[in-house]
Amino acid sequence: MAKSERYKQAGVDIDAGEALVRRIAPAVRRTHTPRVLGEFGLFAGLFSLDYDQRVLRRHYRRPVLAACTDSAGTKMRVALKMKRYNTIGIDVVAMNVNDLVTCGAEPLFFLDCMSTSGLDPKIGADLVKGLAAGCLEADCALLGGETAELPGFYKKGDYDIAGFAVGVVERRRIIDGRTIEPGDCLIGLASSGLHANGYSLVRRVLLDQHKMKLNDRIDDLGSRLGDELLKPTRIYVRSILRLLNTYRVKRIVKGLVHVTGGGLTENVPRVLPQGCRAVIRLGAWPMPAIFPFVQCMGDLTDEEMYRVFNMGIGMVVAAPPYYAAAVMRRLARFGEQPFLIGEVKRGKREVVYE
Repeated sequence: MAKSERYKQAGVDIDAGEALVRRIAPAVRRTHTPRVLGEFGLFAGLFSLDYDQRVLRRHYRRPVLAACTDSAGTKMRVALKMKRYNTIGIDVVAMNVNDLVTCGAEPLFFLDCMSTSGLDPKIGADLVKGLAAGCLEADCALLGGETAELPGFYKKGDYDIAGFAVGVVERRRIIDGRTIEPGDCLIGLASSGLHANGYSLVRRVLLDQHKMKLNDRIDDLGSRLGDELLKPTRIYVRSILRLLNTYRVKRIVKGLVHVTGGGLTENVPRVLPQGCRAVIRLGAWPMPAIFPFVQCMGDLTDEEMYRVFNMGIGMVVAAPPYYAAAVMRRLARFGEQPFLIGEVKRGKREVVYE
């Protein structure tokens, strides 16, 4: 018996891995720009920072690399139950690049690690195609990845993906919230729904406690439950970078918040200086139906909802009041739905709702 056959009997299929590479190559190559060097499938991805000296000198005199890592969490479980694998990769990319852009960084490239009990090339290809779609939307290259077959570690049919994004920002244009001061406005950008946070709670409430099925049509949502839960996370990269390129002075866009796990309550204070609190006005934006639905079905308090979910706001921009209206007009022009959701006041570094 060939050694590869013994390995296959142990749960690792080398042929399936090679079939996956053949399937994903076209999607991955579509994300590559002239800055990506070398052939697809090398041991390391190569990315040129000086492929065009004119572009480099125009945008970056003191470039700083930015990096982050994240996943789609237990939203993957919903994708597996629905047997729909082509969008969860968008969530993985979004969770990373939305973090990256909050410091003003332009995403450059993305890496992933896909783990499974045993590889099905078609499922693996659909997952990677989602990653490629997210990278195209964020204007970054899918530079490389790892497929790990871990029989005995994952249950049969299980998959998971973690992502890693690297970007660059000019040192003098780093956004860190230091200049935020009382009186500044907080502008919220609409989310597409749950994004990729709070799914452990959502699954417990809807699927475990109330025994709902993902194929059930929910009148309150106007769709099947699974369709709502698998809406991809909105990627804000292009609109935020266009905004930053419009207002190149740091004092106009003072802070950026990606609203992920911890919701508005935990994420907004991360960019506030000492002595500043965020006052957010409830009802200042239309809330997607999934949030009151989950709250009602789970008998959850407002406090818990705002600490777990984004509640319809996926990104927050802090700007001076004089520029707030202009910033909102720009964001609307760039395809976002902006809402004036609150302001910064003196006080303890926290979020209060009124």
